[in-house]
Amino acid sequence: MSFLSLFIKPLAYISVPVIILRTIASTSPVGRYYAQLTIYLGTLAVVSTWGVFVAVGMTLIGRRHDVNYVVARSFYAIASRVLDIQVEVEGEEHLQTCPVVMVGNHQSMLDILYLGRMFPRKASIMAKKELQWSPLGPWMFMSGAVFVDRGNSAKAHGSLAAAGDEMKTKGISLMMYPEGTRHCQEVPSLLPFKRGAFHLAVQAGIPVIPVVCENYWRIYRKGVFGSGTIRVRVLPPISTAGLSVSDVPELTTLVRDQMLTTLREISVKVTSEEDMKPADQPADSPAVEEPDPIPAAPVEVAPDEVPDVPSDEDGSETPSVDTSLSRSLRQEGSVSEYGTETDDEGMVVVGRQHH
Repeated sequence: MSFLSLFIKPLAYISVPVIILRTIASTSPVGRYYAQLTIYLGTLAVVSTWGVFVAVGMTLIGRRHDVNYVVARSFYAIASRVLDIQVEVEGEEHLQTCPVVMVGNHQSMLDILYLGRMFPRKASIMAKKELQWSPLGPWMFMSGAVFVDRGNSAKAHGSLAAAGDEMKTKGISLMMYPEGTRHCQEVPSLLPFKRGAFHLAVQAGIPVIPVVCENYWRIYRKGVFGSGTIRVRVLPPISTAGLSVSDVPELTTLVRDQMLTTLREISVKVTSEEDMKPADQPADSPAVEEPDPIPAAPVEVAPDEVPDVPSDEDGSETPSVDTSLSRSLRQEGSVSEYGTETDDEGMVVVGRQHH
């Protein structure tokens, strides 16, 4: 066997299914959707398998927490080309701050693509315990992922406390999704935030960095898998110095308000019925008198059962959050508007198709 054949044969084996999928994609939008989906999941499976070997090698040389950076960049380099989807990142310089808790909006499994583009060095992810037994499990375990049992509140809080200690001692950042589940619709919006990421940041005394990915409904949703450019904006770090557990609800609201404003700024503008002005409505539409609003019954919110922790007295050059955050923005979707929260803390969820 010649030396040249060692390269030609593998390329032939790979190119044939790619050509077939491309042909299917050109037949119809439905064909394109399933062809693109197959390419995406196939690329994810191949890179994840390769990531296991990368994790073993980098663990042996003492660079375990750079595994995600290497594997993420590799996945983006391949997937962005075969899918023809590019990711533009603004404010990437803020990711040099370490350690931090990064919080992002969660739309679908396509989020993995933008994570591949922006994931920094010395960073890991938080994932639900069930993913330990998925095809991604071995790689996630060896890359230092923090697994949380969402069905057991005590164990979940214990995992967060242990993660905070490791982040401070080893200078590791953590990526979390405070919405707790996927959420993608035509009009850019966010679900109410869970407070796990913010409890972690306050308890560890480390900053929070919001990472906002534009609404990519036009590119990917059920039955649609197109191409184009996705914008991601990394916001400046928000210091948690001097904050206590009692400040977590207001910190959560502040971060969500910033992310929602940014999401609407960078996403493609969509006109919804809620956004229509009176001038946009037909002139011959009859005027409808709206009934007086019925006052809602008050909802009692149980306080978080998380013990107070000593505040971090170490100074920080990042912007500080005022402890009187009750005077901060009260935009759509604040904590007070949604009442109580569940124990389902925000975390990275991968490998599931968007519905």
